[in-house]
Amino acid sequence: MTNWARRGGIAASILLIAFGIGAIVIGATGRDTVRSDLAREQIVGTPDSTIPGQQVDTGGEAKEFAAVMRKHTLEATGGRTYATMPRFLDSSGKPTDDEAAAAKELKTGQAVENPARGIWISSTAFQTALNTAYFAESVATFVIAMGAALLLVGIGFLVLTLRLLKPERARAKRTAVRAAAVTG
Repeated sequence: MTNWARRGGIAASILLIAFGIGAIVIGATGRDTVRSDLAREQIVGTPDSTIPGQQVDTGGEAKEFAAVMRKHTLEATGGRTYATMPRFLDSSGKPTDDEAAAAKELKTGQAVENPARGIWISSTAFQTALNTAYFAESVATFVIAMGAALLLVGIGFLVLTLRLLKPERARAKRTAVRAAAVTG
């Protein structure tokens, strides 16, 4: 094995080890950021959630709480999603899609919007943030795992380079010593 190949193997090993360590650090930092940001919001699990009375402070808990929020939003809107709800309310307070039949605001004269649609807007924004926290924590965990894999590959490649691909002089010397032991 030439000296250049050996040096290249060592350089590649060091690079893999450095990338592995860097990925582990970045992944751990990202995971910690997600968890501290969730904890800062002081979200507490509702009695019907998987963590009743406990703080939502992990990505998995955030995902579960988002599902509970969706359930509550469907309950509050009679099982209707934003897209399936009429846009306005008529003068008796019943939902309608007919803007002409909608009740009018006294000050502006505009059609009265269906307030249940506003519930969906707020709920969707919060659910999206919670699901994004879950996704971010999952990506951070994946980055940690990939960093560990790079680190192990780098260490393995370094061992291979240093032990098995020794310079020709060392290999020749080892062969001569073995030959002398066999004949001597």
